[in-house]
Amino acid sequence: MAFASFDPLRLAFIGGALNSAVGFTHFNASRLDGHFRVDAGCFSRDPGQNGHSAHVYGVAPQRVYHNVRELLDAEAGRVDAVVVLTPTPSHAEIVCEALEAGFPVICEKALAVSSAECRMIEAVTERKRGYLAVTYNYSGYPMVRELRRMIQEGKLGKIQQIQIEMPQEGYLRVGANPQGWRRMDYGVPTVSLDLGVHVHHLVDFLTGGCKPLRVVGDQASYGQFSGLIDNVYCIAHYEEGIRVNAWWGKTALGLRNGLRIRVFGDVASAEWYQMQPEDLNWANNDGRHCILDRGSVEAMTAQQPRYNRFKAGHPSGFIEAFANLYGDIAGELRAHKAGESLRSEFVYGASHSREGLQFLERISASAEQQAWLRA
Repeated sequence: MAFASFDPLRLAFIGGALNSAVGFTHFNASRLDGHFRVDAGCFSRDPGQNGHSAHVYGVAPQRVYHNVRELLDAEAGRVDAVVVLTPTPSHAEIVCEALEAGFPVICEKALAVSSAECRMIEAVTERKRGYLAVTYNYSGYPMVRELRRMIQEGKLGKIQQIQIEMPQEGYLRVGANPQGWRRMDYGVPTVSLDLGVHVHHLVDFLTGGCKPLRVVGDQASYGQFSGLIDNVYCIAHYEEGIRVNAWWGKTALGLRNGLRIRVFGDVASAEWYQMQPEDLNWANNDGRHCILDRGSVEAMTAQQPRYNRFKAGHPSGFIEAFANLYGDIAGELRAHKAGESLRSEFVYGASHSREGLQFLERISASAEQQAWLRA
């Protein structure tokens, strides 16, 4: 395992209390390889949750703040980045405020609720010459990065089709109780802010940045919350003649997180399933089938020491995928602090988020108009 060879970078969390959806995940993932430590935070507007989270995270009481403005004023020059972990509808305001104050920003996806908000964030980032990274963690899985390398090297031949789905069951489970902001839709359905941004990101990531050209979409509401869109379907024509068929939703009983990617080329195909993250199912055009796992000698990316905190047979999972991304972000942040420009192939910012929201907006518009639209 390749641990950090530098002193940890210092973080302040905005949001991310213990009772939040992702706070404890970010806390553990950022610290896993020694790249970061959490020194300060405004973890929750609830004083009890704020104080309790700080205690568990090991943050000194004098560096726990009641609001964002108080944190930004007090922590200028004391931390290397702020991590925005509040509900998505609040991201744009907080991210812009932090960038304006001169802080590098790491933000949980989705960056914003619309492409217009993303453009606003882009403009502030460029004007302030700031740093922004958005955490799309599923591309941190070693075997997803392995698949990307194999596609880039032509192992699948010319890519023709991608089938990608992200079904979950949360809105039909007994006792379903999503957060309030998730019970309303915005410029795009909230299910797209939760799941669709990952689907867009993974297709872009695996294809090396191929863009959608045309899209037709459909949307449905099947769950316990009347009128709330909870399933989205789309067919998209991408550059280089690639066809993408996608589905994401929250009413697929029996599936906790059914993220599945199938990539079909004219030489071979590959399938990755998030619930079996160590394996790539592989099929060649001569009829051979095989399973490529993290311990295979052919797995040149996944064999790297940074992806092997434990030897093969001890599966890497969700937090480790986040930690891989935090390691990439750390390299960029250290370069940014030194006044250098270093961009990792694995880290994405505001422009990528804007493209994703534009794509999701067109899917929603297509569903309403029941027509193919330019993406």
